[in-house]
Amino acid sequence: MNDNFRLLDPLRQAEAVKALRAILPAEAVLYDEEDTKPYECDGLSAYRELPMVVALPENEEQVGRILRACRILRVPVVARGAGTGLSGGALPHGKGVLLSLAKMKRILALDPVARTARVQPGVRNLAISEAAAPYGLYYAPDPSSQIACTIGGNVAENAGGVHCLKYGLTVHNVLRVRACTIEGEVVEFGNEALDAPGLDLLALVTGSEGMLAVATEITVRLVPKPETARVILAAFDSVEKAGNAAADMIAAGIIPAGLELMDQPATRAVEEYVHAGYDLDAAALLLCESDGTAEEVEEEIARMTAVLKRSGAYAFRISQNETERLKFWSGRKAAFSAMGRISPDYYCMDGTIPKKCLGEVLRFIAEMEKKYGLRCPNVFHAGDGNLHPLILFDANDPEQLRRTEAFAGEVLEKCIEVGGTITGEHGVGIEKINQMCVQFRPNELALFRALKRAFDEDGLLNPDKNIPTLRRCAEFGRMRVKGGQLPHPELPRF
Repeated sequence: MNDNFRLLDPLRQAEAVKALRAILPAEAVLYDEEDTKPYECDGLSAYRELPMVVALPENEEQVGRILRACRILRVPVVARGAGTGLSGGALPHGKGVLLSLAKMKRILALDPVARTARVQPGVRNLAISEAAAPYGLYYAPDPSSQIACTIGGNVAENAGGVHCLKYGLTVHNVLRVRACTIEGEVVEFGNEALDAPGLDLLALVTGSEGMLAVATEITVRLVPKPETARVILAAFDSVEKAGNAAADMIAAGIIPAGLELMDQPATRAVEEYVHAGYDLDAAALLLCESDGTAEEVEEEIARMTAVLKRSGAYAFRISQNETERLKFWSGRKAAFSAMGRISPDYYCMDGTIPKKCLGEVLRFIAEMEKKYGLRCPNVFHAGDGNLHPLILFDANDPEQLRRTEAFAGEVLEKCIEVGGTITGEHGVGIEKINQMCVQFRPNELALFRALKRAFDEDGLLNPDKNIPTLRRCAEFGRMRVKGGQLPHPELPRF
């Protein structure tokens, strides 16, 4: 990283530290480089920036006071959970405060009758299901990082997971969000009733990437744990056949609990890592899960198997017990981390396309591999067309990073071209800010900016993310005409 990039104003830093130490204990206000270094990036580690100050509140009152102080000082604030996000949404601001909510990790209430849990934002996703398990309940959204990611971060990014096809994204499983505005005022979005009066601001704040308010308490919906679940592991001799099989499954009126696709480069990487028992000769594998009562699952497995056979699957394995089911899923859950065994770095994209266009987009990705000289294994939430191409590169080589950005930009723009979108669950952050200029018209972006100003007039909450400026879109447009990609704004590079 360019050490000259971050030129701190010592007086401004001292002023911020003094204001924050009036709210928090001294040990909860970090500003020395060795203490702020762990916060320099999220899961999109190609871009890093040291925050001016890190604040670690323990309760809602402290969060509100910190935000109020930062507004008075006109200091930017970036909220952070576990830092597992993949779009740079939690990348710190070099002249701002990184507001870590890691200490706010209490499960405040769990009501097995109402099937709800009220939690602080720092609670891990998986911890909710662990707490609900004695009551036969669990929290359905299950990102691959669920062992570490926090519910506050899930709300900020509207996270999904391998079971989101049947059970929905975060937005479908959150009933209420209590949050602090930049003025330090407490506001509530939604409630625990079946419906909330007025505009659906809960849906607006879910997925808003920390740009509107900072969540301090979240009420989630719990669902009964299925009596049983089984998964089919189907092998195909082409990725297109596997993708078509997923579309055929939905067309047949079957909504699997999970429907995931992995191509051969991805399966080979994860098999070496977790030994899930995958067929390494298959061009693609499709994991199809059914859950419910034993009778329901038996009948649905038979229907799913029939569809898969008609769609060209040449081999099947059906889990016979819970241990085998989890083993089949272990490879898909470990797909991202497995890439660390075969490449120094990877860049995970998150486009969503109509399922009928899967073959076209995969062929395009293969062309881009040749064009940019970079490998790209693929994993998908096949049921809803959410792609996760994983571009493998070495961040220590600036030229490889440049090619990776250009590769990613072309794939995302291809998703738009075929009628899809640039993100399904990872958010925009800094990663996709250029492609926002392609996805949306200027008047639509102006509306987004107006919504941002309504909550945060001074633009202090997570600035320079998600919504590009008119100037940036104009610059990006000129670069596209020339056949290039505009670098991400004001970010240090390796």
